[in-house]
Amino acid sequence: MKKRVIFFFITVAYFQLQAAEPLKDYSFIRGVCYPGGWMNEQKIIERDLGYAKKLNLNSTRIWLSYKRYLNDPAGFIQKLREYVRTADSLGISTMPVLWNGNMLDPNTLKSDFHEAGDKYVKDVVEALRNEKGLLMWDIMNEPSYNDYLREAPEEEKSARWDEINNFVRYYCSLVKKLDPKNAITIGHTFPKDLEMGGDLVDVLCFHDYLGTRKLIENSYAEAEQFAKKFNKPLINSELGCIGRANPYDLALEICEEHKTGWYVFELMISGYWSEIHGLVYPDGTIRDPSIIAAIFGFHRNLDPKTRIKPNPNKEGAASRGIQMIEDALKQVTKTLRNSQSSTDELLEAAEYCANLLESSEMVPMIDPPSVKIRAWRSMDEKDRDAAAIRAFAYDLGLQLKKYCLIY
Repeated sequence: MKKRVIFFFITVAYFQLQAAEPLKDYSFIRGVCYPGGWMNEQKIIERDLGYAKKLNLNSTRIWLSYKRYLNDPAGFIQKLREYVRTADSLGISTMPVLWNGNMLDPNTLKSDFHEAGDKYVKDVVEALRNEKGLLMWDIMNEPSYNDYLREAPEEEKSARWDEINNFVRYYCSLVKKLDPKNAITIGHTFPKDLEMGGDLVDVLCFHDYLGTRKLIENSYAEAEQFAKKFNKPLINSELGCIGRANPYDLALEICEEHKTGWYVFELMISGYWSEIHGLVYPDGTIRDPSIIAAIFGFHRNLDPKTRIKPNPNKEGAASRGIQMIEDALKQVTKTLRNSQSSTDELLEAAEYCANLLESSEMVPMIDPPSVKIRAWRSMDEKDRDAAAIRAFAYDLGLQLKKYCLIY
């Protein structure tokens, strides 16, 4: 077993060092999208990539910006090179996205844009093509997902798609000319889009945010047909979204079953996407432990035949917790007749019961009881709402009684 583990890590390290040339298999990628994070202050980048390293992630996918480049070409290139080297120093490779289809400017599709666009691409490629930390180039993120195409009159959609296709193919060829060594890909929105540029790229890449196991499986089946057609390796460079019924644990489990390299969206729980995406808060805490477990290959047991339901009263702990709340409530009621009673004992009993309920997954974790307990504990005694605490503790006791069948 030890030899197998050692071999795995040596193999991953080898791929990272040798990814300067297209590989036949990219299933080793355990990556994360870090869209604009690379433009942060160096100390923030080091903090965030430190979290990625702690999660044993080995690659980041970052979005570049032509407009930001125009503001300060030399500064942009310097910052980009520093990021790639910082990531590489932590054993994390980089896949830069040159163009973003989501924010597509139709003016860039015209032939007279080539001179300006070529200079941007040339500067970026020449700056990074010999960097050890470069994994591959993503020519464009989601070419098919933009207002220019989606809002086009029906009779114009085909022509607009051809415009986008020609743009992407042009820059696939230019990047390959500037950098014949490193692999290129296109971060397609859907598997059906893989036809675009499939003959030019070294790696086929699709995104999947579908909402049921059947739909996700169908998506992989379609993508794998294109991989077979073009005889190219396949990766999924965006997955995981709690706002699209695409939970990280399910998405990653299916990805692993298909032996497909992946990039979850996204590393940090911050900014615009924070309500539905992200692994780690800036302070290093996390939203959902099941996401982190899935990254390490551990998934929920959903088999009704083997799943063992928690029983927090197996050793009488639930009964003790309920008794603690009842005793504390009686004490508070007695002392309230004379003066403002301390709520510490009641919060202690509430925490005991909250720990049983939360660890047994018997309460909704969108607002776990421990959040309120911590908030009350951080207040001065005089500022606490004693009536609200009593009602809260009483309800926790009732929930334990209900789930543990204590009468």
